[in-house]
Amino acid sequence: MFRLAHLSDIHLGPLPPMRRRELISKRITGYVNWKRNRMRTHQPEILARLIDHLSTTSHDHLAVTGDLINLGLLAEVENARAWLSSLGEPEDVTVTCGNHDSYVPGILSKAFTFWSPWMSDDAGKAAARSEDFPFVRRRSGISIIVCNSARASMPFMATGYFRSDQARALRSILKTEGEAGNCRVILIHHPPFLRATRWHKRLVGASLFRRAVAAEGAELVLHGHTHLASVMAIPGKARPVPVVGVPSAAQAPGGKRPAARYNLFSISRPDREWEITMDEYGYGDHADAVEHLGRKRLA
Repeated sequence: MFRLAHLSDIHLGPLPPMRRRELISKRITGYVNWKRNRMRTHQPEILARLIDHLSTTSHDHLAVTGDLINLGLLAEVENARAWLSSLGEPEDVTVTCGNHDSYVPGILSKAFTFWSPWMSDDAGKAAARSEDFPFVRRRSGISIIVCNSARASMPFMATGYFRSDQARALRSILKTEGEAGNCRVILIHHPPFLRATRWHKRLVGASLFRRAVAAEGAELVLHGHTHLASVMAIPGKARPVPVVGVPSAAQAPGGKRPAARYNLFSISRPDREWEITMDEYGYGDHADAVEHLGRKRLA
């Protein structure tokens, strides 16, 4: 039995001090949004209690699917590195980036550098640029395949991008890991299924992702971005592939979006087929403590 935990959309706060000139960019709209909304709905103490609860589970690995930061400030990237260090050893935690981690041009490369211990393959090669994705981390028969959808976008846009070169590489990896008999779990920030988000938040190239999975198959896809609890499916080679999203790990109860939670996947292979069960842990709509919210059989 392998137990894989999943967090997403951390949105670490509070915002660090910044100079006025740092707001002369897309950051100004994000800053206004933070002041009006996110600073109240995304609360550090909510995240801290969720992580405390997660630490009591006997999970083997943790996947974090992006949006660790908010406005693309270097100080935020540095703070996120310290937060990642608090979660455990880098070999036990895998990260991919989201649109807030690439909020302005140039910051994504900083994230790749500062978070490289959590974004390296089994040989220790770090993903230093977008072209280095996808990469694979293998753990006890589980192949954690890390894709990247993060790229700087225009103001009022939160699009992700998945291009043909990454699609070709993903298809090759899925084929290799499938032939090895491994359970293939794909991490990506933006959801890849049809009509997953509004137009300005969509994954450009989602059809390329779906074609790769349809051609070679996978066992599970994990994403963030929507701040919603969702279980969808996309076509696979032999059977539909579950696609699971999780609410923001810092979302306070009582808001428009579901309160913070994490998912814990129990993966086993008692016979020829992989079995996957998902347990959801988080805050109820008005709860002040983390609790078990439900269980779903995915495969």
